[in-house]
Amino acid sequence: MDKFDLIVLGGGPAGYLAAERAAAAGFKTALFEKRSLGGVCLNEGCIPSKALLNSAKILDYAKRAEGYGVRVSEASIDHAAVTARKNKVVKALVSGIGMKMKKLNVTVISAAAAITGKSGDGFFVTGGGETYLADKLLIATGSAPLTPPIPGLREGLESGFCLTNREILDMTELPESLVIIGGGVIGLEMASYFNSAGASVTVIEMLDKIAGATEKEISDILLKNYKKAGVTFKLSCKVTSVGADSVTYAENGAEKTIPASKVLVSIGRRPITDGIGLEAIGVYTENGAVVTDDRMRTNVPGVYAAGDVNGKSMLAHTAYREAEVAVNHMLGKKDFMRYAAIPSVIYTNPEVASVGETPESAADKGIDVKTVSVSMRLSGRYIAEVNGGNGIAKLVVDSKNSRIIGVHLIGSYVSEMIYGAALMIETKIKTDSLKELVFPHPTVCEVIREALFEI
Repeated sequence: MDKFDLIVLGGGPAGYLAAERAAAAGFKTALFEKRSLGGVCLNEGCIPSKALLNSAKILDYAKRAEGYGVRVSEASIDHAAVTARKNKVVKALVSGIGMKMKKLNVTVISAAAAITGKSGDGFFVTGGGETYLADKLLIATGSAPLTPPIPGLREGLESGFCLTNREILDMTELPESLVIIGGGVIGLEMASYFNSAGASVTVIEMLDKIAGATEKEISDILLKNYKKAGVTFKLSCKVTSVGADSVTYAENGAEKTIPASKVLVSIGRRPITDGIGLEAIGVYTENGAVVTDDRMRTNVPGVYAAGDVNGKSMLAHTAYREAEVAVNHMLGKKDFMRYAAIPSVIYTNPEVASVGETPESAADKGIDVKTVSVSMRLSGRYIAEVNGGNGIAKLVVDSKNSRIIGVHLIGSYVSEMIYGAALMIETKIKTDSLKELVFPHPTVCEVIREALFEI
């Protein structure tokens, strides 16, 4: 029986980075992954959706080119070609992870795995017809799409009429009409792409706003942009059933039906904890997620969990950092996971990026704040590059301590700006000191400096 210092269950961002860090530190490491290295993020989420969205952005620029003095005779999406390029990008990145694992001598086992017990010698893990032993375990099995008990939905998923994020990213034909159940990040990004590509898109959302926990002013601006682009929204509406070629929803107490070529189900994700043997060693879960502390430890000594499976922050970059914290603790290094300054991004056109508290979340915590909103049009580069843009930068400042505790942006390049805002929050620098920071000119990020001087 092969014995390892560490066995990792799951090859997504948390799993493969943990294997990389552990192996580089000298651990004999094994990594189980039943599908493809990279997990949902690389194969079915972050990366493939960005490939599609970039194609849509290029098309949007082409359609608006005349406003910038550029004449384009015709522009359209070849969806099959876009999908083929997406597949090429994913293949290259998956291959890169495989090469890294090989270079570091990580044993990659292409099979589902389950914990089967423990003894004084370690933990037993079975997969691919073999049983392995490890001193330590990292659970990084990720998450799966939520499938609510909507009548007709299960049959729709079986027939291919209804899709999850996995199937919709592999379509080679553009649907004539697409109904999206859920107005969160995934639903909005897919609405953005398919609307730009030429499909008729309707988003049905139970809440009275889109983009989930996104700050309300930012969410409202994003909604305005989507509507202007042609996306139809049904807010405060609940889907009641799915037919063979339609979706029925309740609006103001009345039921309405809308036809669709395809339906995307995008109402959230759930941690994958079933069937991996947690009960065999008594790992504690709560609401379906593995419970961890700030060092990513579970209640079982020697067993850690990172990424979506712990349900704390279902973002790939959170998973990376959690993996590093877990491995550092295994190595005896002092390290702790902090969640106050984790950025989130919606890669639509315009982009949305946020980090830290909103005015509402700060109020719930009893923090007295001052908010400042400034137009992106205070940036000379933004005006030069964006015709008629309505982006803003919004700062949430702790009035007592004179520190930024939240930054919310909508506009061009904000996905590349938000890390600087996260650093401002993480380091707890006073706003007066931040005013001394020199921003490059002309850049869009200068609006943050402009906002600082409005505090």
